[in-house]
Amino acid sequence: MSNISRCSETSVDSDYTDRPVPSDQRMPRLNLMMAWWAVCSAVFYMVVAASMARNYGTANALIGIVLSVLCYGIINAVISRFAMRTGVTVALFSKVMFGHVGAVIATLIFFATALYYAVFEGYVMALVLSEWSPSLGMPMATLIVVVLGVSLIFGSIQHWLDKFNGILLPVYVIGMLVAVAVAIAVHGYPSGWLSQVPEGGASPWGWWHAFSYYMGVWVLMMFTFDYARFGRQEDAGFHGRVTFGVPFYLMTFLFSGLVGILLDACLPSEGLSEASIVLGLLKLLGVGGLLLVWVTQSRINTANFYLATVNLEAFIGKAMGIRLNKFVAGCLVGVLAWGLMSADVFSYLLKALAYQGVFVVAWVGVALAHILSRTYQRRFNGHLELVDARIPALNPCGLVAWGGATLCGIGVMHLPGWSGASAPLTFIAAYLVYAVGLHFARPQWYSVEPSAS
Repeated sequence: MSNISRCSETSVDSDYTDRPVPSDQRMPRLNLMMAWWAVCSAVFYMVVAASMARNYGTANALIGIVLSVLCYGIINAVISRFAMRTGVTVALFSKVMFGHVGAVIATLIFFATALYYAVFEGYVMALVLSEWSPSLGMPMATLIVVVLGVSLIFGSIQHWLDKFNGILLPVYVIGMLVAVAVAIAVHGYPSGWLSQVPEGGASPWGWWHAFSYYMGVWVLMMFTFDYARFGRQEDAGFHGRVTFGVPFYLMTFLFSGLVGILLDACLPSEGLSEASIVLGLLKLLGVGGLLLVWVTQSRINTANFYLATVNLEAFIGKAMGIRLNKFVAGCLVGVLAWGLMSADVFSYLLKALAYQGVFVVAWVGVALAHILSRTYQRRFNGHLELVDARIPALNPCGLVAWGGATLCGIGVMHLPGWSGASAPLTFIAAYLVYAVGLHFARPQWYSVEPSAS
């Protein structure tokens, strides 16, 4: 990490939101793997796969999933190695690419996206809890979910979340297999589930639409970044190949997807949503279904609440100059999550996530171009300037690439028949514009001399 300018070393923050994670605070490989693999167990992934199968046919959905597994695995292998080498967060790395003011936007988007996912997954937990115990009611059920969810993240990621999620991982896997077995025993094996197609037949481009849809969840690249920084550099190969690589996405997308498609074909339900899946599990397994849903959603929400909290800390610290401790930031996230669950604004959140997804894909394009750029290595010696006094407020190279690609993606999103091309074109535009821009970038866009006081 010799090419990194250190931030203030006075922080006592065990999550290292304002400086790189020191080498002596990195996690053993299996501990980091278990902490990260909490992300693999969201009901959301089951619903997405089932929805793709309904809309484009099972074969197209599975092709899109396999392509997504390979794409995610390759990109996150690159991102995770860089995060382990530098130890920086998304917020700190964004300062290098966009300037210390421009980076605030990236931090805000990351915080909001993690918060929205915490709201969605938490609402599913509250729904199944209130269904199991109607006397609670949704307001009390959502409050219980939020209090427990936020409480889980107050322990450090190095000393608590890895153990919690490691214990629950086999419960999730075995529980899902049992759920499928019981569903088949009760409702019979749906013999045509692998060959199902939508009415009118499957589109020959259905696999592409499925693949593009999964790009809307590229916020997992940002998730990867903020978790991988806790990895030891000597474990970079293992983490790149396994922890953040293809095996993880085989579990996250393919295993969850197959379970979701099969359950959707088995369980009697007119519509398809996270609610229909979890209520079907509750009806099928009783209290076992309740426990399974809480295990799956508690695991994923440790990541959602944790990343929402650390990015809220970073955002408020930069935007308002207020240094929050983790407890206060976590409580604020909890209040916001409970308010959004209670306000029933999910249709608006889904629209917001669609637009934020374009911002995130563009961020990944810029980040990958920066990490892989030989031009940056040659012109700037790979230096990462992290001290605000030496970083310009705005970096034109990064902001033009990020903003231009985002506008391109949003424009394509609204063209009839072109929505499936929005995310891929956004990524390509961001990558190419930034990579070309580095050839013309001025040194003062990345590092300036601090003004004399």
